[in-house]
Amino acid sequence: MSEQINNREYRQKVLKEIILELHDGKTVEEVQDRFAKLIEGISATEISMMENQLIMEGLPVSEVQRLCDVHAAVFKGSIEEIHMPDNPAEIPGHPVHTFKMENRGIEGHIDKKVKPLLSKLLENDEKDTRTALIKELEKLYELDKHYSRKENLIFPYLEKYGVTGPPQVMWGVDDEIREDIKNLKSFINDNNDAKEISSKAETIITSVEEMIFKEENILFPMALDTLNEDEWLVIAKESQEIGYCFYEPKKEWKPARVNLKEKAENDGEKIIGESPIGGGYINFETGLLKANELEGMLNAMPVDITFVDKDGIVKYFSQGKERIFPRTKAVIGRTVSNCHPPASVHVVEKIVEDLMSGKKDHEDFWIRMGDRYTLIRYFAVRDKDGNYLGTLEFTQDIAPIQAIEGEKRLLSD
Repeated sequence: MSEQINNREYRQKVLKEIILELHDGKTVEEVQDRFAKLIEGISATEISMMENQLIMEGLPVSEVQRLCDVHAAVFKGSIEEIHMPDNPAEIPGHPVHTFKMENRGIEGHIDKKVKPLLSKLLENDEKDTRTALIKELEKLYELDKHYSRKENLIFPYLEKYGVTGPPQVMWGVDDEIREDIKNLKSFINDNNDAKEISSKAETIITSVEEMIFKEENILFPMALDTLNEDEWLVIAKESQEIGYCFYEPKKEWKPARVNLKEKAENDGEKIIGESPIGGGYINFETGLLKANELEGMLNAMPVDITFVDKDGIVKYFSQGKERIFPRTKAVIGRTVSNCHPPASVHVVEKIVEDLMSGKKDHEDFWIRMGDRYTLIRYFAVRDKDGNYLGTLEFTQDIAPIQAIEGEKRLLSD
C-alpha cells in the first residue's frame, strides 16, 4: 500500500475520487481521514501541483475548490506536514512578511471591532449598533487590497511556473468573501433579523480566518518554494501601487549583494569606463567594439543571457525586448542561489559545481511555460588556458523555431 501512496498517478486518482465524493454530498469530516493519508509525507507544493493537474485535465475549478475546506481541516491538525515559511517571510519589507502582518491586522479588526458589535447587536438591536457594524464591515473590506496584491502580483508568477490551479481556486474564494461582505452590509440596512445578521457575519468571519490559514500554510510556503528573490523584489516594488490594509511595511526590503566595483578592485581588475553606454573601446582578440555597441548586440539577441562569475556572483544580464524570466538591476552583485526558486537552488548549485570542476562543459533543460517552450542552457566560460571564469545562462523560447516548416527565401513585407 505504501508503494501506491508514493505513486503520483495513484494519488492523482484518489484525489479526483475525493473531489467527486464531496460533489456527491459527502462532508469534510467523511473524507478528511482519507485525504490525510493520501498526502502524508508530501509538501504543500506537490499537493497544489496535483490539484493543478486535475484542472488541466478538465476538472472545473469550482470542483477542485471543494478541497479548500479539507485542506484546512487536515493541516490544522498536522501542521508539520506543510513547508512553513523560511526566513525571508520574517524580514520586514519582504512581501510575505507584509502579507502576514496584514493578516494579524485583519484578525485584530475582527476580534476587537466586528465581533463585539455582533454581540451588542444580539443583546440590544439598535440603529446605532447597525450603523457602527456597517462601518466596521467597510473597514474589513479593505482586505480587498490584500487579496488584489496576492492575485495580481503572486499568482501571475506562480502561473508562469505552471501553477495555475491553486491560484484559480483561491481567487474564487477571495471573490466569494468580497461579495459576502457587500451583501451583508445591504442585509443589515434592510432591517433583517439580528440573529440572521450574526449568522451571516460568523460565516464570513470563518471564511476570512480560513483564508488566512490557507495563505500562511499553503500559498506562501508554495510561493517561497517557487519564486526567486528577483521576483519577490518586483512584487515588493509593485505592491505600493495596489496598496495595503491594516499594515504598511515600515522599510524597504533589500537583499544583500556584492559591490562589483569594490570586488573588481580587490581582485586587482580595472574597470573600463564608468557607464555601460560609454564611448570607450574594448579590444577583443577578434575585433574592437565600443561598450554601447557590445551592449546593443547582446540586447538585440532573442534570448536571455545571464553571467555568473567564478565566485557565484551575478555580474551581468541582457535586456532584450521580451524576457522569459524577469530580472531587475537589483540582481547584480547577488549570489546565483538567490536568483532561482528555492526548490531548484540545489540543482543550479550542482550545475555550477560540475561546470567549475570541468566535469561538464554545458547542461541543458527544456520546459513548457504556457505557450512558450523554454530551452535553458548553462555553459562553462573559460579563458584560453582553460581556467574557469564563470557560468553563462542562456534561455530561449524555442516554440517559434519548432514551428518552422518548409523554406523561406524571400524578404518579408
